Amino acid sequence: MRVLVTGASGFLGRAVAAELVAAGHDVRALQRRPSRVPGVTDALGSVTDAAHVARAMAGEGGSLEGGAVEGVVHLAAKVSLAGDPEDFRRVNVEGTRTMLDAAERAGVARFVQVSSPSVAHTGSSLAGVGAEPASPEYARGDYARTKAEAELLALARDSEAMRVLAVRPHIVWGPGDTQLIERIVERARRGRVPLLSGGRALIDTTYVDNAASGIVAALHRADAAHGKAYVITNGEPRPVADILAGICIAAGVEPPHRSVPAGLARLAGSAVERLWAIRPGTDEPPMTRFLAEQLSTAHWFDQRATRAALDWAPTVSIDEGLRRLAAHYA
Repeated sequence: MRVLVTGASGFLGRAVAAELVAAGHDVRALQRRPSRVPGVTDALGSVTDAAHVARAMAGEGGSLEGGAVEGVVHLAAKVSLAGDPEDFRRVNVEGTRTMLDAAERAGVARFVQVSSPSVAHTGSSLAGVGAEPASPEYARGDYARTKAEAELLALARDSEAMRVLAVRPHIVWGPGDTQLIERIVERARRGRVPLLSGGRALIDTTYVDNAASGIVAALHRADAAHGKAYVITNGEPRPVADILAGICIAAGVEPPHRSVPAGLARLAGSAVERLWAIRPGTDEPPMTRFLAEQLSTAHWFDQRATRAALDWAPTVSIDEGLRRLAAHYA
């Protein structure tokens, strides 16, 4: 299959593009900087630019060979705990709309929208549930709200001509991750990673290889699984404190021990959000209400429907992933 991947210069996007190449697909990647994935043809540009998207989708241009793509994996998104709400909407919602319009015009048969479980997280625990309905109205923060809107937009385009499904990989991590792992390690090194209410909340995570193989499985199974959303995880829920300790030990830094009441962290997060809106910092805010809720409420998922629909199962356990992370830091 000729497949277009957006966001292939990012951590998960690179893994997905490499997985597609390994599966024998002809892979084209659309993002603002080179993907640097062996075997992938780059079509540099932005998902917010209709001309860039149309060119990548149709295979027009001197370096793009082979014609229109047959499948799309749409990963590109603005991912942050803070920022201009209009930036989130422009990339996550309007960028998805532009991708869907171009895919329909190009005759794309399969479209995988990479979403997030945060689209259905409204602040309370999610324990043993499946892919609950996306809720732009109640989702927490601009990222989650716009991703929820984008997911609904994508699933509304599902048809026999273009089969659309959404996958929600949850807390993706692994060696080389600069978004989550490096931030945890750096903040732990400075003693700035608190455990909210002791870090007892039970959460799912996803090792990057499993997330990538699950997304590729969704593309392969689009004919049978289209029209729905599926959460992808390792299926090994553990307390937040255990996950953070495993990451820190793998990186050779002291795990967090200081506990802060979850309610206090939520109040602090709300205050930081208001301050960041007036005077943004140069990095991610140290705490937001959404982050406080993520660190203090359970969010783990029943994987039976996902594994049956996608004919997929994770192959790298959390413990094996932590061993690989330790080898990376060593």
